[in-house]
Amino acid sequence: MEGSALKKIRPKLMAPMGLPPPSTKPPRGGMSRPGMGRKRDYHPIHWTRYFTSAENVVINEEGDYFHVYRRGSVGPLLVLLHGGGFSGLTWALFAECIEGMVSCQVLAIDLRGHGESKTHNEENLSAETQADDIVTVIKQMFGSDPPPIVLIGHSMGGAVAVHAAATEQLPTLAGLIVIDVVEGTAMEALASMQSFLRSRPKHFPSLEQAIEWSVRSGQIRNAESARVSMPGQLSNELTGECATSEVRLETSTMSPPRSPPSTVSPPESGGNPIKHGECIAEEDEEGINVESSSSKQKDSFPATPVAPSPATPGFRWRIDLTKTEHHWPGWFHNLSAKFLDVPVAKLLLLAGIDRLDRELTVGQMQGKFQMQVLPQCGHAVHEDVPDKVAEVVATFLVRNRLTSATDKFHWVMPAC
Repeated sequence: MEGSALKKIRPKLMAPMGLPPPSTKPPRGGMSRPGMGRKRDYHPIHWTRYFTSAENVVINEEGDYFHVYRRGSVGPLLVLLHGGGFSGLTWALFAECIEGMVSCQVLAIDLRGHGESKTHNEENLSAETQADDIVTVIKQMFGSDPPPIVLIGHSMGGAVAVHAAATEQLPTLAGLIVIDVVEGTAMEALASMQSFLRSRPKHFPSLEQAIEWSVRSGQIRNAESARVSMPGQLSNELTGECATSEVRLETSTMSPPRSPPSTVSPPESGGNPIKHGECIAEEDEEGINVESSSSKQKDSFPATPVAPSPATPGFRWRIDLTKTEHHWPGWFHNLSAKFLDVPVAKLLLLAGIDRLDRELTVGQMQGKFQMQVLPQCGHAVHEDVPDKVAEVVATFLVRNRLTSATDKFHWVMPAC
């Protein structure tokens, strides 16, 4: 499908696996603000800024293992499952925020075929296989008596979380949180996913250019999050190893501290503020406005592969999602019913109310789960506004008496 046709597809129909549509126009409101002439930093950040440890969890005699990132040591276990094509690093900023608000342990897993995890059959991304993976990892790490578990999944990871909860193999399961995935919307989007995947660049000459593409295209609207999470989505074209190994530890210590929240006028907002983590227009050092349209991206990052030189190998996507198409319907079929049937406290967090299907609408009216909508952010909600998502999740945990709050916690009222 050509770029012009892609622009006509509604954003909600483009991201059932964690992959947002290309931006169709540059955002407004940033060009006249003081300081906007500074060039944004796209250098990668090492994961140690946000997680305290990482390890490979071996699950069988064949040596298959899953790479996990950890933070916190007490409280309920938040098992974080990323969307298709992403990695456990997609939760980096969220993990830092949530652990500061409530007492909890964070376990972010690189799912099968993603990040630094290695298995013999990496393209077997069926819902059943991935659900079994999650159960196996948790049992391998915590034995038969793990702490109270809250499964939190985004997009494809949300579907995996629901399937894992439905297996009834996690006796301490206490909560289920699904972020921006709904059965009806996801099933409708499957027909357009191959075209969207093929429209992405196949090759990046450097990690910096990959991070820049992810921000300018709208895949991740929070530049800081893109700097830590994007390497987990890529692999070295020569070695085949995940690009996280290319990020030097000193990068994180040399990087400047976080900028305070900024406020500018968003596109088509009528003057409402965009807050920390959302995409704004900026100028490069020569004062030229940086546009984020898909057509501009194709000029800078061609979809056709560019052969790297031996001295400077490039990067490609860690997993070829186009080869997993036969698994896609199984992720989302009957997902709403499974979600409603899980007998624990549940939260559905959406980027837009139009994503809700009929079955979930009825269930929400019957009080079977809590729902929260966070507008003015993209499909990667937890990356775009990690602080907002952490506030909602923290309130859910405290409200259901699953943990205790810190002095940084404050209540967020349920809102649609």
